[in-house]
Amino acid sequence: MDWLNLSQTLSEQLNQSIQIATAHPVSGGDIHQAFQLHTNQGNLFLKLNQAPLLPLFETEAHNLNAIQQSFSIRCPKVLGYGLFESDQAWLLLEHLDLTSQGDDYQRGKDLALMHHQIHKAPQAFGWFEDNYIGHTSQRNQWSSSWIAFYGQQRLKPQLELAQLRGAGSALFEQGHKLIEALPFWFNHYQPEASLLHGDLWGGNSSFTEDGDAVVFDPACYYGDRETDIAMTELFGGFSSSFYSGYNEVFPLDEGYQQRKPLYNLYHIINHFNLFGGHYEQQALQVITALLKQAQA
Repeated sequence: MDWLNLSQTLSEQLNQSIQIATAHPVSGGDIHQAFQLHTNQGNLFLKLNQAPLLPLFETEAHNLNAIQQSFSIRCPKVLGYGLFESDQAWLLLEHLDLTSQGDDYQRGKDLALMHHQIHKAPQAFGWFEDNYIGHTSQRNQWSSSWIAFYGQQRLKPQLELAQLRGAGSALFEQGHKLIEALPFWFNHYQPEASLLHGDLWGGNSSFTEDGDAVVFDPACYYGDRETDIAMTELFGGFSSSFYSGYNEVFPLDEGYQQRKPLYNLYHIINHFNLFGGHYEQQALQVITALLKQAQA
């Protein structure tokens, strides 16, 4: 990497002097290269990838800005994004020193405060642009119906992509039966639109050294807040204190436990589409159990 030329590019595109003294690679997820930069502006966090993936950085910047503007839970500040030497995309963020230890009770309260700002949310489900879940495209066309949105813009696209990725016909066929059965889980529950993180597993949240909660790598949209909570339980990483804090501010509906596997199904199918392997069978098992529940 030509750090001198990158310094010049960042300075020009951000309209401020940024001089990179040193840089070293850090963990940045499964998709991008990531670096901690030591600069005249302090420590910064840089993501790099190929130029065609600039839309991932652009939408991530928009998502982080939305969370920051909620003034409820901390996320890295966006400094900018763009292209470097026409073949590399970059996203520059505030660097935060993170740790796995912090106030999980307050983290739950912070997330609940973000979800609870319903008065600021539109009276519809979706987002102002399509974005990404991992590097899978995520549709976000506005809909007044949460059932229609979740069926047609969450489950259906993942099922179609899974079919292209070689999943068996059973997943596609049973998945579409589940979409038709979706009203079963909403007979006594009408979700309101909340600002969602959208990809809230343990790897996308941490704490500052002062113990304050931080979230990052979001896939935001306005939807049922239960989808965020469900994903926190899919892979673990959140303590019982987190859920106690959340429920103190914004108690979950008693039917959440029934809907939790329905919401996590979206991420399980997406994991098949991203990584293959056993996720197809796991998704089919979830669908089968849900259909039995609806037909009982």
